[in-house]
Amino acid sequence: MAVVETPAGPRPAPAAPGLLGRLRRDRVGAAALAVVLLFLLLALAAPLIAALYGRNPVEHYGQNTPGLLSDGGLPVLPNGGISGDFWFGLEPGLGRDVLTQLLYGIRTSLLIAFASAAVTTALGVLAGVAVGYLGGAADRMFGFLANVLLAFPTLLLLLALSPVIQSRLVDPGSAEPEWMQFLVLILVFSAFGWIPLALSLRATVRSLRERDFVQSARAQGASRFHVVVHELLPNVRSQLLVHATMAVPAFVASEAVLSFLGVGITEPVPDWGRMISRGSEVFQADPTYMVFPGVALLVFVLAFNLLGDAVRDALDPRSGR
Repeated sequence: MAVVETPAGPRPAPAAPGLLGRLRRDRVGAAALAVVLLFLLLALAAPLIAALYGRNPVEHYGQNTPGLLSDGGLPVLPNGGISGDFWFGLEPGLGRDVLTQLLYGIRTSLLIAFASAAVTTALGVLAGVAVGYLGGAADRMFGFLANVLLAFPTLLLLLALSPVIQSRLVDPGSAEPEWMQFLVLILVFSAFGWIPLALSLRATVRSLRERDFVQSARAQGASRFHVVVHELLPNVRSQLLVHATMAVPAFVASEAVLSFLGVGITEPVPDWGRMISRGSEVFQADPTYMVFPGVALLVFVLAFNLLGDAVRDALDPRSGR
């Protein structure tokens, strides 16, 4: 333990603040963390909130109850049908409750984003650390493969691969199960999302493998597995945490884009991207319906990006924050 000399004698030096301590001192980071935790809490508590609220995201209230929708399918009440019974209004056409659609839409986005971030992080670690440590032909082959994959337009490939994978996994004429939609998106995102992390880790590990502590472990007869697990991985944990924090909002936005374009999550699974797509169709007649999912997506992605910046600054030893 470090000590500090004082007139009264040596005393233990104050411990450096941890990650959470640094985030608390960063007002923007603390606010972003609070917003992210709120969204996570809403996602976890969505069934309970829906039960207390007395609504669900799949029932067509506007169609089942006369007087809620006009003949054209628009909410009769102003502001998208907002009332004491429907706090955020009704969906034009089907007449579903907007609030519960939003709550369950959080679960959809977070499940896909967290699963994709976990898979891409695992693949990025395996590839980046391995080729960075081995070097030689493995490093050159990986560099060529990564450059080839990065040359493809990612969004175009996502649009093309999603229906292809679905057609391969589902028999013609069969209804696609909900879990299949999630699996397809996770596979599509994972196919390309691991490359930036792997390239970053490769560069970091290439510099670390020549450091004295790695050379000392080799000289003592440590195996490659021991060097990678006990010497290299602990020195890239901060890099992994920052990557995962920044990857989640990127996957949330990408999933919303695919659903907006009609190749993501389909009915009846609640989804922000599809809500925004429907809202754009009826925006002139009912602008309120597009506001709620649009604001929710904007706030969540912005908060997670700000949290990622705060985590990066907090883990940077050269940062004074």
